[in-house]
Amino acid sequence: MLDAGALVGELTDLHESGHLSDAMLRHAVKTIEKSDPRFDWVGIYLLNEDGDELWLHNYVGSPTEHARIPVGTGVCGRAVAEASNLIVNDVSQDEGYLACNPLVESEIVVLIREGDRIFGQIDIDSTDAAAFSEEDELALQIVAARLADQVLRRHAGLDVVDGVK
Repeated sequence: MLDAGALVGELTDLHESGHLSDAMLRHAVKTIEKSDPRFDWVGIYLLNEDGDELWLHNYVGSPTEHARIPVGTGVCGRAVAEASNLIVNDVSQDEGYLACNPLVESEIVVLIREGDRIFGQIDIDSTDAAAFSEEDELALQIVAARLADQVLRRHAGLDVVDGVK
C-alpha cells in the first residue's frame, strides 16, 4: 500500500535539497511502483503547452508505444478531457482503452492539477481485475497535489537552483 505521507515527505526533502522537478517526478514514479505489487506499470504524463496532448515523462514497467496521447483519447486522454480522475475496473469493457500490455486488466488515472489547471497525470496499470480503490485514488491525489506544486513551478520558470533556471 502506498504511504502517501512518506512519499510527500521525501518529495519535500528532495525539493528542499535543490532537486528539480524531473528528479522529483522520477522518484515519485519509482516509489509508487515499488509500494504495491498490484502496480505493474506506473507513469507520469505531462500535458503539453498547447493543452491538447499528453507526453510520457517518466515510467516504470514495460515499454509503451503510447508516448503521446491526444486529449480525449484512451483513458488517459479522457481523464483530462473530463477533468476527472478515472478508475477502470475492466479495461476490456472500455471502448476507448489504448492497450499497451495485453495482460492489463485495470487502470487508474489521477490528475496532477492545481484548481482547474491540469499539468498531467499519474497513470497506473494492473494485471489484476478491479485492482484500484477509492483509497488508492485518495493516496495518489495527495502525491499528485505535491507534484502539481513542482510542475507548476517548472512551467512558470520558477525551478531555480543557485540562480540558474
